[in-house]
Amino acid sequence: MRKWSLALRTLFVFVPALLVAFGATGRLHAEDTVKLTINVHTPGGHPIDRAEVIVRWHANKKHPAARWARAINTTYEMRTNQEGQANVPSIPKGSILVQVNAKGYQTFGNVFEIEDDEKTIDVPLNPPQQQYSAH
Repeated sequence: MRKWSLALRTLFVFVPALLVAFGATGRLHAEDTVKLTINVHTPGGHPIDRAEVIVRWHANKKHPAARWARAINTTYEMRTNQEGQANVPSIPKGSILVQVNAKGYQTFGNVFEIEDDEKTIDVPLNPPQQQYSAH
């Protein structure tokens, strides 16, 4: 029984201390994250509510994936409110893919390089194009 208690004590006391010492806790620091606000509207400026917004962080040389622990959420899926806004919780800075889908509009997708602490992205959604047939 003493062997198990010594092993558990080592596991729960010394291992977290080593992780803290080497900075591998996976905690986000405020200077390493960005708070995004995405505004979705028509070309005329009218807000589009209930549009699906997908935000996904991608690692790059400046912001490598090895720096972040697996517990960090790097993908968010949400819908816009009545004002056409989607507020994204803190996400790591760097290459961020933003995709927007709304019924009756063309799909939007773009990768943004974001280094600011707060960023607002305006997304104008166009109506669908006419379909043409070769027959």
